[in-house]
Parts: sequence; C-alpha cells; structure tokens
Amino acid sequence: MIGYEISEVLDVKPAEYFVQVIKREKRACKTCEEQGVAMAPLPVRIIPKSLVSDRIIIDTIVGKYANHSPLYRQSVIFLRDAGIDISRATMCGWVMTVGEMLAPVVGAMRRELLGGSYIQADETTVDVQMHDRRGKNHQAYLWQYGTPGGATIFDFRMGRGREGPASILAKFDGILQTDGFISYVSGVGGPKMVHAACWSHSRRPFVDAIKLNKLDADSIRIVELMDKLFAIDARARDDKMDHSARHALRQQDAPPLLEKIHAQILELSKKVLPKSAAGEACTYTIKLWKKLTCFLDYPELELSNNIAENSMRGVALGRKNWIHIGSQQAGPRVAAILSVVESCRRLRIPVREYLNEILPGLANRSIQEVGDITPAKWAPRHSR
Repeated sequence: MIGYEISEVLDVKPAEYFVQVIKREKRACKTCEEQGVAMAPLPVRIIPKSLVSDRIIIDTIVGKYANHSPLYRQSVIFLRDAGIDISRATMCGWVMTVGEMLAPVVGAMRRELLGGSYIQADETTVDVQMHDRRGKNHQAYLWQYGTPGGATIFDFRMGRGREGPASILAKFDGILQTDGFISYVSGVGGPKMVHAACWSHSRRPFVDAIKLNKLDADSIRIVELMDKLFAIDARARDDKMDHSARHALRQQDAPPLLEKIHAQILELSKKVLPKSAAGEACTYTIKLWKKLTCFLDYPELELSNNIAENSMRGVALGRKNWIHIGSQQAGPRVAAILSVVESCRRLRIPVREYLNEILPGLANRSIQEVGDITPAKWAPRHSR
C-alpha cells in the first residue's frame, strides 16, 4: 500500500424520533422520623407533564416562525416521516404556551430598546381569524421596532392607528427612523425625539415613475444622484469606517449631492402633474426633506430603514404559509415569539440553543433574572 486517496461529501442523518425514559431511584429511610420515600426531582421542562420533549416543542416553534412551515404541514410531516400522529391543535397549544412564557423576556427587550438612542420602525399587515358569524378575517398589524445591529421587538395591534407607536414610544427621546406614514408623525415619542425619514422610501417612487415612463430623464437623473448618496455609505462600509469616520465622509461628500437632488426635484415638480407618479414622488420627498437630511447631524443614523424592512420578510413569507393568526388573543403571543426569533437572527444567535436554555423554568424566574437573559444579554456570554 502506498497511501490513501481521500474525498469528502456532505451527508445528512434523517431526524430520528425515540421515547426518552427517565428512571428515578426511590429511597426510603427507616430511621427517619417521617419514614417517607424520596427520589430526585424531574428535570425542569418547558411544559410540565407534556408527552413530548423540549426539543420537539422548540423544533415546532423554529419550524413555524424561522422556517415558515405552518403547523398543519408539520403535523403531516410527523405522520409521514415518523408515523407519529400529533394534531395541529396540540402543536398550537405548545406555541401559545411558549408565546405567553416569552412575554416577560420581550418586555425586558423593550426596556433595552427604549433605553437606547436610535430606533427604526416599520409595520406590516397580518390577518386574524375572527370567530364571529361573518367568518371573515380581520386585517391587523405587526409593528416592529429595532436598532441596527441589535435586537428588535414586534407589537401586535388590531389597527394601524397612532395608538400603537404612541404606546410603545411614549417616553422615547432618541432618534426614530420611519417611512412617511402619518401614524408616526403626530403625538408619538417624547418631547426631545428626533424623527428621521428613509431615503429608500424616497427613491422608490421615482423608480416607479421610471417604470411607467422609461424616457423620464428627470426622474432618472434624480435616482442616479440618490444612488451616489448611497454610494457614500457603501464606501464607508467597504472601508470598515466607524460612525465618526463615516460622519466626516458624509460631511465632505453629501451636501453638494443633496443640493443637486433638491434642485432637481423642485424643477421636476413644476413640470409634472401633482397626481402623476413623478409628481407624487416629488411631493413625498419635498415634504420630508428636513427629516431626510438630518443624517448630517447624527453620525449613527442610517440613510434608510432597510434593516427594519428586512426583518419583516420573515413575516411576509410566513403569512403566505400559515395564512392568519388564529385569534385576537393569540396576536401578542405570536409577536413575542417573532421578537425573539428575529432578534436571534439579527444577533446571529442559534435560536434553538437560546430557547433551550431560557425556556425551561422561565415562568419561575424573577423580573431581574429575565432582564439578564434577553438575546442581547445572552449573546456576549455565548459568543463563539
């Protein structure tokens, strides 16, 4: 033999389901006063006396809210691949229990978020099954509040009114970055809150105008100028600049571009109908100009709200699969699970590992203990 030729391929072991037997020794003491029988306590579990392990419950949560697989599909997979018949109603009970357990954790996450200086917010629709005679779904909303590079929380509301953001942001005095939706505008936040707008939302209507009229040279020129604005931040990312260095680069390169963008939009607004695609794009940007340009004063402020929008993609994908939230009461529990799952994704935390560590016995933890196990606090202790 003169040696080996070695090759490697990625392989997989199919999931294997088995019955875990826990055998606890019983002991009696003849000399003890009570003459009682003692044995070791059972390990703390997510749902005491459940017939499935913590891992199966966590897999169900991850399957639905990270992999966007509805419970009825997971139930079918159990039966098909393992011959195990677990009803959707049973799995739904696990999900609702976990959602309720995570509520205090999300409360602590909310306090962390509001204690910071910068929040990006966005909202999206979600249907809720209404158990009434009409049998129609109600269009509710999931509002999302997060920090770039940090955690995020979801807040379930039955409507899109200002009550939602007003409740969450009542005492917030930092920077709030949103699109131009009116619910964020009046009566939201503390007296010192700075409201910033999003350049991606400003650029998008001009792109739409070009799609309708490919010869719209004015809109094309405006989009090109906006792209040059985004290129400043792209250069800062490529060069791994901190906020201070990026701020200096912005101060140098952005003002001349902003002056050209503003002049081009004002000129275009005089040539187009107000209700045309280009006209509405001009109106939107001019109305928000002060909020769009305040990034020159705040080094940490991003040009766009894209990070918040990206965190809504999971909801959009899941919405196509699980169709609706089962009831109004389930909404806050779903929002709590989404808050934790999406925060783990943003912080690059293994969500199964995180849930497996914090969920068993969570209901017995104090408020102080809960504050120490949020994803943001957990991540540094478990970095790899």
